[in-house]
Amino acid sequence: MSKDIFLTNNLTNKKEKFVPINDHDIRMYVCGPTVYDDPHIGNARPIVIFDILYKIFKKNYQKVTYVRNITDVDDKIINFSKENKISISELTKKVTKSFSEDCNYLNCELPTHEPKATEHIDLMIQMISELLKKGYAYEINNHVYFEVKKFKDYGKLSNKKLEELIAGSRIEVSENKKNSEDFVLWKPSKSDEPYWESPWGKGRPGWHLECSAMSKKYLGKEFDVHGGGIDLLFPHHENEIAQSRCANGTKVFANFWLHNAFITMSNEKMAKSQGNILKIKDFRSKISGQVLRLALISAHYKQPLDWNDKLLEDCKNTIDKWYNVYLPSNKELDNEVTKPLHDDINTPGYIANLHKLYDKASKGSDEDKKIFNSACNFIGLLQETKEEWLKYKKDKADISEAEIENKIELRNKARLNKKYKEADDIRDYLLDKGVLIEDKDGKTIWKFK
Repeated sequence: MSKDIFLTNNLTNKKEKFVPINDHDIRMYVCGPTVYDDPHIGNARPIVIFDILYKIFKKNYQKVTYVRNITDVDDKIINFSKENKISISELTKKVTKSFSEDCNYLNCELPTHEPKATEHIDLMIQMISELLKKGYAYEINNHVYFEVKKFKDYGKLSNKKLEELIAGSRIEVSENKKNSEDFVLWKPSKSDEPYWESPWGKGRPGWHLECSAMSKKYLGKEFDVHGGGIDLLFPHHENEIAQSRCANGTKVFANFWLHNAFITMSNEKMAKSQGNILKIKDFRSKISGQVLRLALISAHYKQPLDWNDKLLEDCKNTIDKWYNVYLPSNKELDNEVTKPLHDDINTPGYIANLHKLYDKASKGSDEDKKIFNSACNFIGLLQETKEEWLKYKKDKADISEAEIENKIELRNKARLNKKYKEADDIRDYLLDKGVLIEDKDGKTIWKFK
C-alpha cells in the first residue's frame, strides 16, 4: 500500500497529493492559543485534528517537525488582565498551564517546538526592518504598517480580490495608515502596557507578525503545512503570507494550508460573543478525555460539528463498548487500516473502520483484538487500561456502592410484594445514575454502563 496522503489545500481550493519539500523532514506549523482565557471546546478541535495529522506524518516519514505557538502578548491579553485585575505575567502563565493540561487531557502529543511570542520579539523586529528596507512597509508616528498594495498576491488564500476582502471584513481604522487595508507590524505601547525597545520607539508587534518570525526560525523560509481554524484564514493567514514572502524574498511560504471548520451549538458558532462557550477544563472532572477526543473527530474537520449531550453520550457508549475487547498492543498498523486518514484526514471514515475491526475482534482471536486496539491507539483512544476506564466510570458515577446495594434490596422487596411499578422506578433511577442491573440465577448483579 502506498503512503500517498491527500489534503485539501485552501491555497488552491483543491484536494492534492501531499508532496513534501524534503522527504526526510516534514515541517508543519499550527496556530496555537492566545493565552488570555481558558481554552474552550472550539479551540480543542484544531488541537486534536492537527495532532492526528502529526501522527499520520510520523507513521509515514522519518522525521516530522511540528511547531505550535503560544501568543502571550496581544490586545485581548492586555484587556483581560486589566478587567480582571491580574498581572499579564500571572494571567499568561495560568492560561498556558491550563492549555497544557487540556492537551494532556485530550491525549495530544507534545509538538516538537512550542515557542512563545514574547521570547521572539527580536526576530520580529528584524523582519519589520527587512520589510521597511525592501519598501513593503512604512513608518508613521512610531507605527509601522505593511502596505498591502505592494504585494500582488494578496487575497490568493482567501480566493478573493482585495476590494472584496476590505468590504467584507472589519479593518482596523487608524489615521496613521496610508490605506485602510494596510495592517500593523509595530505599534507604540501605552504607559500601562508591556513594551520592547525598537528603532521605532517603545512598543510591541502586531499579532500577525509572530507566526511569520517563529515559523522562519524553526521551519525555514518555506515549509510544508500551515494549519489553524477557519477563522484565521483572513486576515491572519493572508497577512502572514504577505509579510513572510516579502521579507524572505520567496514565491512560497507554506505549500499546504489546512483549516478546520467551527464547532457549533444549536447550529450557532461557539464564541464568547455568543455566550455559548464550554471550557475544556470544565469537562475534566466529568468526562474522560478520550470521550471528548472521539466527539471532536466524529465529523470531518472541514465540516461544522454540532456539540450536544447526545454526541457525548454516544461517544461514551462507543468507548465503553470498545473496552470489551481491550488488549494492550504495540502492533504496527498496515497502511490499509489507516487508509481513510490518508484521504484528507477522514476521521469519520476511520471510525467506521474501527467499528468493523471491533466486530471482527469481538468474535475473533487475540490477533484481531491487537489490531483493533492498535488502530484505536493510533488516534489517541483506548490508551488507558481497562481497569483505569472502569475506575473512571466508578469515580464519575453520582452514586455510591452502598446506595446501589440498598436500592437493589428495596427493588427486590418491591418485586416480592408485587409492587412492580415501584421496582421499575428503582431500576430506572439506577439506570439514570449509570448503573445497569440484571436478574440472573435468582440474584441481582449490577455494573456501571
